[in-house]
Amino acid sequence: MIRRLLTFSAVVTIGLLGSCGGGSGDVGTAVCTGTCAPPATVSDFLTVEDVQRVIAQASSEATARKAPATIAVVDRVGNVLGVFRMTGAKTTFRIGSDHVVSGGLENIDILPDTFAALTKAITGAYLSSNGNAFSTRTASQIIQENFNPREFNQPGGPLYGVQFSQLSCSDLMRRTEHGTVGPKRSPLGLAADPGGLPLYKNNRLVGGIGVISDGQYGLDPDITDIDQDNDEIIAVAGAIGFSAPDDIRANRITADGRTFRFVDSEAVQSSAGAAPAFASLAGAVVTVGGYFDGTLRAGVSFGNAASGFRADTGAFAPQGGYILVDSSNQNRYPVRDGTDGQLKLNEVTTIIQEALKIANRARAQIRRPLGSAVQVTISVVDTQGEVLGLARTPDGPVFGTDVSLQKARSALLFSHANAAAEISALPTANYLGAGGNPVPSFRTFAAYMSTTRQFFNDQTMFANGIAFSNRAVGNLSRPFFPDGISGTEPGPFSTPYNNWSPFHLGLQLDLNYNAIIASATGSTAVGCTGLARAKNGIQIFPGSFPIYKNNQLIGAIGISGDGIDQDDMVSFLGLANAGKILANGIGHASKSMRADNLAPRGEGTRLRYVNCPQAPFNDSTEQNVCEGL
Repeated sequence: MIRRLLTFSAVVTIGLLGSCGGGSGDVGTAVCTGTCAPPATVSDFLTVEDVQRVIAQASSEATARKAPATIAVVDRVGNVLGVFRMTGAKTTFRIGSDHVVSGGLENIDILPDTFAALTKAITGAYLSSNGNAFSTRTASQIIQENFNPREFNQPGGPLYGVQFSQLSCSDLMRRTEHGTVGPKRSPLGLAADPGGLPLYKNNRLVGGIGVISDGQYGLDPDITDIDQDNDEIIAVAGAIGFSAPDDIRANRITADGRTFRFVDSEAVQSSAGAAPAFASLAGAVVTVGGYFDGTLRAGVSFGNAASGFRADTGAFAPQGGYILVDSSNQNRYPVRDGTDGQLKLNEVTTIIQEALKIANRARAQIRRPLGSAVQVTISVVDTQGEVLGLARTPDGPVFGTDVSLQKARSALLFSHANAAAEISALPTANYLGAGGNPVPSFRTFAAYMSTTRQFFNDQTMFANGIAFSNRAVGNLSRPFFPDGISGTEPGPFSTPYNNWSPFHLGLQLDLNYNAIIASATGSTAVGCTGLARAKNGIQIFPGSFPIYKNNQLIGAIGISGDGIDQDDMVSFLGLANAGKILANGIGHASKSMRADNLAPRGEGTRLRYVNCPQAPFNDSTEQNVCEGL
């Protein structure tokens, strides 16, 4: 039975962290320092001996269960530290859900076991931080058609669609040729199949473990029961000595009054701390092309240049900002003028600074202790989808790095007058099924646009300059419209519910599909969609807005890393506050241009544009902070 903790409305009564000062949501001047988020450290990382111990402990449990497994270990930024295949382990796996579905990624069974183990390990590391520990079971809970799963007539999971991020085709994610700097790509995005956990050392996140033993890669469709999942329990055994601190585990964190799940069982059979010597294990370290050369290695400590993430010494230092760096310790995304001549360097700087200020004051939804500050990544792009600046707070989950850019590009793409034409011209997704055999595609991209125009009874949709936030894009992407209302028709970007699953959900996956399959079969090409404005794919949950100057589209901002309402607020208020400072016409689209004016044909429900949380600040009792903007 799920233990229910404090709802978000109750959280606001808890004592707040005193180091987060500042004024109103309209100004936001505070700098959040050490007590608002654990500072980055250079001393905590997985050694080779640690990696051997994790693998040996997992292998011992798998042996006790007669469930030979493939086990992967990564560090916090996705560097692969070890992959071990036990003797007798299945060498391929099948992707599938409890839905009887044909198409998308459903029923593909030709991929190597190492891809599943790596994806699970990366998910455990990327969704977690020093303030929250999420597992692949947590991921399963937050990506399905209802939140919670099987709570009918409830909206979709808050991170619906996040599984299609961190992709190998992303222009942001790094490969092995970039040394240790992350974030590193994932073979299959993010996993929802139990068996992936974060690893901690000295109460610091240092990596993740992923396990597959059953040859099945799916999710948990029913969280009302308690599973005895071999993959998960083997991972739990591997994490002994590196387990997530109890107080920050998912089951201590709530969203919308619901408690998350971390693991269903920790009942390991093997003796804790008495794992066999690594050299005696039955199996072998295996190579994974493009990811791991077969040599066990130590991880890197997060927050220093070798990890690809470090504190900024430039424009964002006063706000405690961090940046992404390359192998030469140079900023990968220094702030610059737009390639289209629209946004200027000083304008991009001000937008990101103001978003950081809001994040530093905002009360986090998915972090412990209560009253912690939001931890996110902020991306700004121009009208071509080119990154003009990227910054983050010190302890933001790594998954939010790629997702923040996906969100910014999604708001840009669907607000652009060329969106319908560019999407319609794309080649159809070429589905594969069992045995790698072709499966009929769901819909051409031209048909997606046609269906959308019928949905709105407007033949100019996505060519008429309507401003779309990512929340509005998400409204169109759910298998029910309005979101979560059982028995209603799907949004035009979704598959119908009778042929829907998290592995076959419509436009978002179809845009990436051909590149995902190509990457899985060895392609190193960069670009997931064929769209210049969305090179790393689109995202379909809230946290981004198009940027306008005197109602002309000039770019977009995307935020990711905390609750979806917090992501919305940081991006919405950050842009609004920057507009007030710049006083040159830069800001949000006028209210008359926004997607929340739209109501689909035959349905009175309007799209949503922005939703900000209740009592969102640690230093203020303000409410309705986004109202009127």
